[in-house]
Amino acid sequence: MSKTYDISSIISNVSELERQKLQRLADYSNLKSLPEIWSLVAKRCGDTVALRDPHAKPEVVITYTQLFQKIQQFAAGLQALGVKAGERVSLISDNSPRWFIADQGIMAAGAVDAVRSSQAEREELVFILGNSGSTALVVEDLKTFNKLRERLQDLPIQLIILLSDEVPPTDETLKIVNFTQLLEIGTQHSLTPVKQTYDSLATLIYTSGTTGKPKGVMLSHGNLMHQVVVFGTVLQPQPGEVILSILPSWHSYERTCEYFLLSQGCTQIYTNLRSVKGDLKAFKPNYMICVPRLLESIYEGAQKQFREQPEKKQRLINNFLSVSEKYIKARRIAQGLSLVNLNPSMVERLAASIQASALFPLHALGERLVYAKVREATGGEIKQMISGGGALPKHIDDFFEMINVEILQGYGLTETSPVTHVRRPGHNLRGSSGLPIPGTEIKIVDPETRKPLPIGERGLVMLRGPQIMQGYYQNPEATAKAIDTNGWFDSGDLGWVTPQNDLVLTGRAKDTIVLTNGENIEPQPIEDACLRSPYIDQIMLVGQDQRNLGALIVPNLEALQKWAEAKNLHLRLSDEAAKQISTEDSAGKTEVSLESKMVQDLFRQELIRFVQNRPGYRPDDRIGPFKLILEPFSIENGLMTQTLKIRRHVVMERYRDTINPMFA
Repeated sequence: MSKTYDISSIISNVSELERQKLQRLADYSNLKSLPEIWSLVAKRCGDTVALRDPHAKPEVVITYTQLFQKIQQFAAGLQALGVKAGERVSLISDNSPRWFIADQGIMAAGAVDAVRSSQAEREELVFILGNSGSTALVVEDLKTFNKLRERLQDLPIQLIILLSDEVPPTDETLKIVNFTQLLEIGTQHSLTPVKQTYDSLATLIYTSGTTGKPKGVMLSHGNLMHQVVVFGTVLQPQPGEVILSILPSWHSYERTCEYFLLSQGCTQIYTNLRSVKGDLKAFKPNYMICVPRLLESIYEGAQKQFREQPEKKQRLINNFLSVSEKYIKARRIAQGLSLVNLNPSMVERLAASIQASALFPLHALGERLVYAKVREATGGEIKQMISGGGALPKHIDDFFEMINVEILQGYGLTETSPVTHVRRPGHNLRGSSGLPIPGTEIKIVDPETRKPLPIGERGLVMLRGPQIMQGYYQNPEATAKAIDTNGWFDSGDLGWVTPQNDLVLTGRAKDTIVLTNGENIEPQPIEDACLRSPYIDQIMLVGQDQRNLGALIVPNLEALQKWAEAKNLHLRLSDEAAKQISTEDSAGKTEVSLESKMVQDLFRQELIRFVQNRPGYRPDDRIGPFKLILEPFSIENGLMTQTLKIRRHVVMERYRDTINPMFA
């Protein structure tokens, strides 16, 4: 289990440079709960705009003084309607200023919020309501309420709050109020302060599970406060600087980054996928929290513009990009920040410095003629973009460095609140996930024996620190599997650390696949659905850090042979594979192989049929590229465990040259 940490002691142990960066956060280090922050920010930045939603009708603009008042009113309204300290309140809603007010209002009332998107499947939301034991439910609007309405009678829900101003239904046995009504109730009652500590539970964030049952990650006020305080060693934003928010506010990554940036008096602008390109140019953000897919879309937009130029100009742009790629790689070696040359000699550094100097004039010309215009797509005022939720593809990392937009790639999981590592402006080792944030410990162990491995050797990433969750709610067995008796959390990721302690991730040891849009996909339920096909004997999903899922499929050769015979086809296989099935005379038959269009179309139809028809199907579950392989996964070839589970990381390693081209 995770142990208690004193944030003040963590600050006292950081380097002098980091301590100087943390001075502006000194007031927060002695606070015991997250909502205590907002009164301090209101005193310092009262008239500064905190939250702005330009897409709401009418537009919403809230200053820090107003934000603090609304949080207090929301909390007082909850208490007046019977919500008690320690009770769970489900918050089912998506991004809006009112989400933030509700989130912090629930915590200020001393309650614990269980959060999820209003777009989630009804059965998943019903499970969260039941598992959390929520006595109150905050929903985005009447549509969300109606989705859950008929399932609430068997749950201990006593109070419903709409975050909209829609008129609450009057034919309900439950107490229902809308947002404005709740704030009015709050103005008529004083908020009773609730004493909370670092160990007080703040929120439950439900993650996917291989059995379809989400697990409630218990994050304490200490977990969240640690993130808010020590992020100051990475970024030093100024009051009034602009953040553009697009990721789900309920997700731990966006959420804790918002807490930090708002604690610094920044102005948060809400955007969405449809509006983000225009909002980048209109609001010129200084910071943005993003996933690799957003950076890929900006890159693809730039590439599209390049392709639309006349041929001569295209050649010029490509020449600039080629020179700049060489320039940044030489500069990395000169600065000691090259992952391919981690410990360059003085001679190598000097040679790289000379090469970078020679290339700089052409790189600077590319900056003036090309890159400055590309940066306009981001608004031109970006200081840093913080990327997480998946690995950043190398070519994307390189491109943004070439055009002088600094990407700080980070790492963490919901269970780690989430950030454990992030690259720093002064130590931006591209290709890595950066250094640990203060208070974080890391060790790399052998996945089988759990013995620590030396620096530079690849193994399982284990983490310990103030941000590690308290456990999974009402699930001690899963908690014991995730956190050992010494407080080390099993991340399920594979990686290694550099001599400077940067973390370099290489894959996953556990099942969850994270796509570049930040979506977590549990492969087992999808694989189970696919195995219902008579033509699929074994299947393993792939797609970590890709846009969509892919699959390695071991076909059922007997079923495939019968299909071929029914179509008057001859299935051409290797001699070894052909021995597994009885084949008829091929005379007069059309010959097909596993790679032929007819066979590929058959498997594509099967994947569509069984994946899309399964309960709880989401678009991200769709399987894109796939490869048919003839060697079954077995204990004998090392691809399965003794309990007949696929050893995913071993399969990934063995079939690397098959998998990589699938996503090229």
